[in-house]
Amino acid sequence: MQKIRVGVLRGGPSNEYNISLKTGSSVLKNLPEEKYEARDIFISKNGEWHFRGIPIAPEKIINQMDVIFNAMHGQYGEDGSVQRILDTFSVPYTGSAAFASAISMNKLLTKQGIESYDINTPEYTIIEKSDNLEKDILNIFRSFCQPSVIKPINGGSSIGVSLAKDFSSFREGIFKALEYSPKILIEEYIRGREVTCGVIENFRGEELYALMPVEIIPINKNSFFDYGAKYDGKTREICPSSFDRIIKDEIQLLAIKAHKALGLRHYSRSDFIVSPRGIYFLEVNTLPGLTKESLLPKSLAAGGTTLSEFLDHLVKLALSNK
Repeated sequence: MQKIRVGVLRGGPSNEYNISLKTGSSVLKNLPEEKYEARDIFISKNGEWHFRGIPIAPEKIINQMDVIFNAMHGQYGEDGSVQRILDTFSVPYTGSAAFASAISMNKLLTKQGIESYDINTPEYTIIEKSDNLEKDILNIFRSFCQPSVIKPINGGSSIGVSLAKDFSSFREGIFKALEYSPKILIEEYIRGREVTCGVIENFRGEELYALMPVEIIPINKNSFFDYGAKYDGKTREICPSSFDRIIKDEIQLLAIKAHKALGLRHYSRSDFIVSPRGIYFLEVNTLPGLTKESLLPKSLAAGGTTLSEFLDHLVKLALSNK
């Protein structure tokens, strides 16, 4: 039987370049060898496509593949840009389509997209670069509830995200976030327990199957789940989580609602805060990391699914155009 040629896209021009390389490496290593011929497609930081170590035009690479596994994160790979290229050449690929990817990559559009789906999300406001930036920072600090969480409006992996507890950290956080995005989301800080929940389509007999929620606990109780905490071993991830069944069911239901509300495809992972006030949706990941540090593989393992089985399922979904 001829093996299916799977092009694994990794790298790219985003700030999540290194994480994408690791996700791509994990996919290349774990795709079932008996069914698939995994081919490494590297995209450099300047957006140049490489195959077998040689820079080649995207269409010449794509035409050699039966299906593309999108192992990219952040700008270009997760915001609809590469999806539009793949759509141009009618090649099937894993993950959400271009429009849903673009919406979900933008934290403001994501919030607007779930507004009518009975999903709680923290209060927020927006600030962007302007001639009156210092004045705008002071006005928002005075008028918006504090402490607050400051986030670049685009991007993932908690890059550029900070918690502001006073004016100094508020101002510093905005300038830090502006290094990654010209528009910034300032969000009400909800005290509670952070949890994430994956969703897989057409899995285990269900149209939308929610994985076991993973609780994310900072090792230092006073720390914040930023990029460093996420990838430098500064958190413990508990799966199965210790939430009671009612809360677990609600988290899973909300993850499914978010997936549907945003028109996502194949799989996603949504982040929440469980507080005494209720469960609050934070953001969605349309291409969750698949590294050994990543949360989705831990949830898969807890439910008895290997990464190879999951990757096989995603490629099947892509090939069936579902």
